[in-house]
This record gives sequence, C-alpha cells and structure tokens, in this order.
Amino acid sequence: MKCPYCDHEQTKVLDSRDAEDVEVTRRRRECEKCQKRFTTYERVELLDLHVIKKDGRKEKFSHDKLLHGLQKACVKLPVTHEQLADLVDKVERDLRRRASSEIPSAKVGELVLKRLKKLNEIAYIRFASVYRNFSDLDSFVAEVKKLQSE
Repeated sequence: MKCPYCDHEQTKVLDSRDAEDVEVTRRRRECEKCQKRFTTYERVELLDLHVIKKDGRKEKFSHDKLLHGLQKACVKLPVTHEQLADLVDKVERDLRRRASSEIPSAKVGELVLKRLKKLNEIAYIRFASVYRNFSDLDSFVAEVKKLQSE
C-alpha cells in the first residue's frame, strides 16, 4: 500500500476491523518512512452475474430489477420491503455460490419462487403467473391446485 503523503510503498497495518457494512474491512495503517497514519477500506470485488434469457440473450443480473418485479407481485399484500430485499439478497447469494457466473433465467425464477412460496402464497401465484407465462386459465388453476396440495 502506497502512503498518500510521501508515496513510500512500505506501510504497516496497525488495526483491522469490519466496517459498518460487513463486506468492507477498515484498516488503520502507518507509513514506515514518514510515520503518518491513514485509513484504507477494502472490499471484495465480486464477478458480475449474467442471466441467460429464454431467447439466448445474456443480461447482467440486476438486484434492483428482481426486487422491482417482486414488489409488483406483492402490491397490497402484507409483505414488507425488508422481507423482499432479504429474499433477493438470499437468491443472489445462492447464485454467487454456483460454479458458473452465467445462470439460466429459469434457475433464477425457481430460486425466487421457492422462497416466495414460504413468504406469501398470493405473491407466489402472482409472480409465477408472469414468470411461467401461463397461457390459459387451466394452467393457472393447475398451479393453484398444486400449491393447495403441498
């Protein structure tokens, strides 16, 4: 780490701790030449996730886009923004644990539906109706019956 005061390249770490955001580490450093102290923040740089759409296009995974879609599915339902944000965080964490950074949209949708079913069944049906693109009333009714039998 280069000293911001004298550009000397030798510094030592005096203190290291997680910052308010657990994904950031705060380090207190001291230059070995001028003895001035400074703070650095280190963050893990994650690879971008890409979603492979049904038509073969690749699109960067968007936390906000997924959250917005879930909010639409939960309009006028007793589901909080925090619950939805937590759901999206967990889905993203599951995706990042996969071997590949390219994930089929079907896998993303299934992960969301699995968690949404536990959160709110009406939101699950609403999201499934868009995600699974029900073509007629029979497919919608079949999904509701499947949900009732579980």
